[in-house]
Amino acid sequence: MKKARVVLLRHGQSLYNLQNRFTGWSDVELSEQGRREAKDAGLLLKQHNIYPDVCFTSWLKRAIHTAQIALRELEWEQIDMLRSYKLNERHYGAWQGRDKDEVKSQEGETEFLAVRRGYDVPPPLLQTDDERAPWYDAKYEKILKDLLPLSESLHDTKVRVVAYFEEVIKAELQEKKTVLISAHGNSLRALVMYLEKMDKVDVVKLEIPTGELIVYTFDAELKVIDKECYSADGSTGTFK
Repeated sequence: MKKARVVLLRHGQSLYNLQNRFTGWSDVELSEQGRREAKDAGLLLKQHNIYPDVCFTSWLKRAIHTAQIALRELEWEQIDMLRSYKLNERHYGAWQGRDKDEVKSQEGETEFLAVRRGYDVPPPLLQTDDERAPWYDAKYEKILKDLLPLSESLHDTKVRVVAYFEEVIKAELQEKKTVLISAHGNSLRALVMYLEKMDKVDVVKLEIPTGELIVYTFDAELKVIDKECYSADGSTGTFK
């Protein structure tokens, strides 16, 4: 009997990942390695006979392009691709675009780790007139200003990601579809935290590699009954 599934795919390496910069809502391209990782993700989908019924991405091109490359490799480009800013990466506020080592040196390791790996601590806010603020990007001009962040903790990110999952993605799962979500390290960490009922202590240790597939299977009540992980290096993992 067909069961609902969610396939999580973190985008391939971006140019800011390559340069060791905080990316956040900065809309940067995939690196050459990132494009290879997206292609490898498509090969993994094919290898494990995973053919999604629908795909969701953020509004950031590194996630969009990762999904497009993976689905092209799978030869499965006809499915609908639905996009929402609510699946965007965590907004890194005033740290966005900055070199991580420089921020760590300036802020100190304790503060740096509290923000980067913690749950409740956001980075410093952007100023409202900073050109990195989302309302200066034409993509967000129709979104109410009050809904657009100037900085986010992982908790803040989880609130918007889970709301979108409950309001939009869950309807696809109720039809027993296989749903591909191509998104970001922190938006996917937030969703994993929700699906696995993980607490804020354990989520600190959670890292989602670029290009890896995480596949959740649900029962009729949409409770997780199985988890499988697939990597391009051939490693797999399961959870029940």
